[in-house]
Amino acid sequence: MKKTGFLCIGLLWGAGLMAQPITNKKGSQYQFTVVREIGNTSVKNQANSGTCWSFSTLSFFESELQRMGKGDYDLAEMFIVRMSYYDKAVKYVRLHGKINFGQGGAFHDPVNVIRKYGILPETAYPGNNYGEPQINHNEVEHVLKAYLDAVLQNKNGKLSTAWDEGINGILDAYFGKVPENFTYNGKTYTAKSFAESLGLKGDEYVDLTSYSHHPFYSSFILELEDNWAWDVVYNLPIDEWMRVLEHAVTNGYSVAWGADVSDKGFSHKNGLAIMPDKDLAGMPKPSLDSIFLVPQKEKTITQEMRQADFDNWTLTDDHGMQIVGLVKDQNGVKYYVVKNSWGTTNNECGGYFYASEAYVKARTMNFMVHKDALPSDIRTKLKL
Repeated sequence: MKKTGFLCIGLLWGAGLMAQPITNKKGSQYQFTVVREIGNTSVKNQANSGTCWSFSTLSFFESELQRMGKGDYDLAEMFIVRMSYYDKAVKYVRLHGKINFGQGGAFHDPVNVIRKYGILPETAYPGNNYGEPQINHNEVEHVLKAYLDAVLQNKNGKLSTAWDEGINGILDAYFGKVPENFTYNGKTYTAKSFAESLGLKGDEYVDLTSYSHHPFYSSFILELEDNWAWDVVYNLPIDEWMRVLEHAVTNGYSVAWGADVSDKGFSHKNGLAIMPDKDLAGMPKPSLDSIFLVPQKEKTITQEMRQADFDNWTLTDDHGMQIVGLVKDQNGVKYYVVKNSWGTTNNECGGYFYASEAYVKARTMNFMVHKDALPSDIRTKLKL
């Protein structure tokens, strides 16, 4: 059975009922009607960790498995994190520490891990081996970084034969040893054979962005600290890029969405992300809170605005999430339904929120989608 969200006020869905207007919170004048709803699994909680990239990508893949008719899966985010930490450590040492090493990552990291190592279900690898009730990676990040920096301080002129075993020992201590095999639904698998049984193929997915400092219809390495693997994104003009997104969602494809959530128009607690056509800087809190209760006139977003914000650091690489639907408000304005990984109790939408088309256009860093979700003309232009 497909599990879906949209758990906001006033929603009636299924069982022969018509979809009623929904809103972002009690007392709000926003009224949304559903245009497209995409199957997705339960909202998770990344808790005290910078691992949104793993949660959002695996949530995206869980929706892909539903779309493919494979059923419901709960994939192990911490397996992806553990194996990515190892690969990140190897690269950090190879580059003599001249690369970012931290909790962050990108959508291609789970793709690379699944291709290289396989994947596990959550039941086979919860990845919490340090005595905390929730995920907390503050200690492990610092321990790993300190260890690697000590390795780099080696004055012997070459690396020891022990450092690789040492980093794996730390990872096993915090995340748990990766099982050589496990049983799932009565069958025995390895991580690789389980991945093969799912049928997820990394080459079928593409990462897209829209910036003018690189040629359109080409690929480039997106200049972000968390892109430690130096994987590429494909570049489209802003209007074609947004057309891909709407085409994907309206045709039943969910999207892994990387965005800036530090903008004052973003409020997870209010279940809304918007780009009002007014200056929010210095706005008193009561006035700021009111914009999430009454539909706002929004800014017109241009290619030049996106580029300027990226270049001057006001468009930042903050957070990975999943787009699982499309709604319209009472004025016909489009909003994408976003599944977050901050748990279910910190807003009235059960962990989901609504991001206006203007917000998505202005504050998206990049998004990943199945190649089949691209309009045929754009796929031809990108030579995909």
